[in-house]
Amino acid sequence: MAEPLRVSSVFPAKVRHLVIVLGDQLDLHSSALQGFDAAQDVVWMAEVAEESTHVWSAKQRIAVFLSAMRHFAQSLRALGLPLDYTRLDASDNAGTLTLELSKAIVLLQPTALVMSAPGDWRVLQSLRALAKDHALALDLRDDTHFFSTVREFARYAEGKKQIRLEYWYRELRRKHNILMEGKEPVGGQWNFDADNREAFGKAGPQNIPPPSRFAPDSITQEVLALVEIRFANHPGSLHSFAWPVTRPQALTGLQTFIEQRLPLFGKYEDAMWAGEAWLYHSHLSCALNLKLLNPREVVQAAVDAYNKGHAPLAAVEGFVRQILGWREYVRGIYWLHMPDYLARNALNAQAALPAWYWTGQTDMACLKDAITQTLEHGYAHHIQRLMVTGLYALLLGVKPQAVHTWYLSVYVDAVEWVELPNTLGMGQFADGGLMASKPYVASGKYIQRMSNHCAGCKYEPAQSTGPRACPFTTLYWDFLMRHEDGLKQNPRMAMQLKNLGRLDASAREGIAAQATAHRNAQL
Repeated sequence: MAEPLRVSSVFPAKVRHLVIVLGDQLDLHSSALQGFDAAQDVVWMAEVAEESTHVWSAKQRIAVFLSAMRHFAQSLRALGLPLDYTRLDASDNAGTLTLELSKAIVLLQPTALVMSAPGDWRVLQSLRALAKDHALALDLRDDTHFFSTVREFARYAEGKKQIRLEYWYRELRRKHNILMEGKEPVGGQWNFDADNREAFGKAGPQNIPPPSRFAPDSITQEVLALVEIRFANHPGSLHSFAWPVTRPQALTGLQTFIEQRLPLFGKYEDAMWAGEAWLYHSHLSCALNLKLLNPREVVQAAVDAYNKGHAPLAAVEGFVRQILGWREYVRGIYWLHMPDYLARNALNAQAALPAWYWTGQTDMACLKDAITQTLEHGYAHHIQRLMVTGLYALLLGVKPQAVHTWYLSVYVDAVEWVELPNTLGMGQFADGGLMASKPYVASGKYIQRMSNHCAGCKYEPAQSTGPRACPFTTLYWDFLMRHEDGLKQNPRMAMQLKNLGRLDASAREGIAAQATAHRNAQL
């Protein structure tokens, strides 16, 4: 194959704007491209190793970004937009965004840099510093992909001791008139959790519609081969790679979800089943976070399904809340509290992440299933993340920054603005309750209720001590004991602490000893 070319377009004689497009900004209607003039502007994109190695990214995640970027570049060229694109395998690739951008600035001599706001604090600071070094203005534009702006969330948060999802979600429902009848929510209530979140029962899931998967085309196949060679020692596998990497594919995925899985999404959104990765979830978060889909069209498609009688209100509202509510909320939290947020560790958790998080080789059935699936597909649904992999790390006392690094590495939809608050705040309670009103802790009985994992596991979720004691159950009681004094200040933990109070000194000693033995065996 011919040597990859760094310069792939004919550039204007004099460049006005060098428009930076990052790997998670693949939207032809982005704010960065508004007012673009092909006669005097150039789009700049670069594949660089640093974005796959600053955390040891899994192969599926690397391949999603590279393939989607190359397909987007193809779309830009088809529109006749001047494009400066550096491939990862270019012989002169400097390996970092700032070094590659510096080379482009020297070559093209733009009068200003333009970009939509990135989703990563680290990237934003490095690009701001680079613009300053080159004495160039950086026109940083709002990311119009979202329903709200960072400034809007900051104004909403001002003066509030606590910022809860529920109330921010209601604000956005009202503002954008989504599932509203005048000033009141459709159906007379804001959420329908009581109607959702069922388990599958002993028979398990029946007739699950297949997920939307897309056979790799020649561009993607070239990327997969490159990743296998360049990142051979990175975790995960590419054998099953079939993610949407173009906007038409993403739209097909959206349509398929609405038609086939949305009606039962709410009912089974928290259910798990061994060997079933996809279930009734949308699998759209990757396409949304790459900006191949706009959240407005996704929400509208779900609302239309309800209005047509295709999907029940409980399912539609639950899905809309994930996008209009949770997604907007975690982004607001991220930008409001960075960079200090990254260092938070309210529970002073210091343990290392067990090495088997990178292999799935554990005898705990639920963790083995979730991690093996994650490494194979780059995907796990939200309950697997929160109440299996995340819960175990929280109960074990793993340092939250290590948990964050793992989540950012292994999931194809992981961009720091959404991953970090979900991990540190929701999953690990490392922010001390800024995001979540209590630590999301549970014993193995929760996993038994919501899945079939325990039926095939060597451990018994009802036991906290002894050879068959479920590590989740042991560590749950140990967690409550270790943090009892601090948790007493939280009224939402009252029932769990009341149950803890029923344990006598002997039971507590036995649990503590079993927890210590388990912890030592894992770390």
